[in-house]
Amino acid sequence: MTRVLVTGGAKGVGAAIVRALAANGHDVDFTYRSSGDQAVALAAEIAQAHPGRSINALPLDLSDKAALDAFCEEREAESYFGLIHNAGQPYDSLAAMMMQDKAEAAMQVNFWAFTRLAKSLMRNMIRARAGRIVAIGSVAALRGNPGNAAYAASKGALISYAKTLAVETGKRGVTVNIIAPGFVDTDMMAPYAAYRDKMQAQIPAGRFARPDEVAGLAAFLMSEPAAYITGTVIPIDGGVTAHLGVHR
Repeated sequence: MTRVLVTGGAKGVGAAIVRALAANGHDVDFTYRSSGDQAVALAAEIAQAHPGRSINALPLDLSDKAALDAFCEEREAESYFGLIHNAGQPYDSLAAMMMQDKAEAAMQVNFWAFTRLAKSLMRNMIRARAGRIVAIGSVAALRGNPGNAAYAASKGALISYAKTLAVETGKRGVTVNIIAPGFVDTDMMAPYAAYRDKMQAQIPAGRFARPDEVAGLAAFLMSEPAAYITGTVIPIDGGVTAHLGVHR
């Protein structure tokens, strides 16, 4: 039985990932920050749907460095086959107006929390010579988008870190990859509801992604056929990164 830790697993893409992993036969621990009721309900729902699976909802604020350190120290005594860093913090601002404290807060949740978790969990993965590490990045790190400077930088840092980590751990049976979603139909898109039709018209697929489509890729990267995929950035964006974006 393999065990996977998912950050930000109570709702949206994270909840879809937890469901997909359980359906594929994994035990899952997932963290949540403020969605306690949703997290508990999700764990109960999945445990009922998949008898025998161990599904645990764990409170953790990734922006709290002391809490994160304590959480990681507790996890070091346990063995995980996989880590999926899904939790993320948005920050929209034009570069000329960017506030450093808010940019650093996004970097802490999106990037530094991932490095801290990976550092703790990879030790047992290396000993076992088997492990899968995945971070949910963003196409914002691959293409310039006005207002996304700080957020994109935090996701770009994930890519550079993951590629290096993949090289360092490749001979020890550990894979490290980044999934780069485009626009996904979750609560995070709610502020842009007024622009939805215009945004979708610019996506070659003509729609936003469903959370389960991103989750399916995450679950695949935890599977045996994905053992030779490492150091990659995999967009799941309906063709956004393939599209020049300049219209006649």
